[in-house]
Amino acid sequence: MSNDGFVRACGLGDLPDEGALAVEVDDNPVAIVRSEGQVYALRDVCSHAEVNLSEGEVEDGTIECWLHGSCFDLRTGKPINPPATQAVPTYVVKIDGDDVLVALNTKNS
Repeated sequence: MSNDGFVRACGLGDLPDEGALAVEVDDNPVAIVRSEGQVYALRDVCSHAEVNLSEGEVEDGTIECWLHGSCFDLRTGKPINPPATQAVPTYVVKIDGDDVLVALNTKNS
């Protein structure tokens, strides 16, 4: 881990152009998501059904839970539609060359 709290999560080349990758960062499940040319990180657990969000569809800055269809805003983690009512934590992402770095202790607001 570097001294600024960022940890390497994956390589930029490992990410699909519009999709998600499941990774573990310090024993925490994290979904690294590329959508509309931006890279995001959020806890890889749906707040409604506790399944991996990284297995869902990514479209227009959202990720959809594959089990019950709740969509989450990738910037805020907030659900856009039911059945989920609670946000999932999002994390700050930094790109360093081909490395995607995530800071778990620094949440996006």
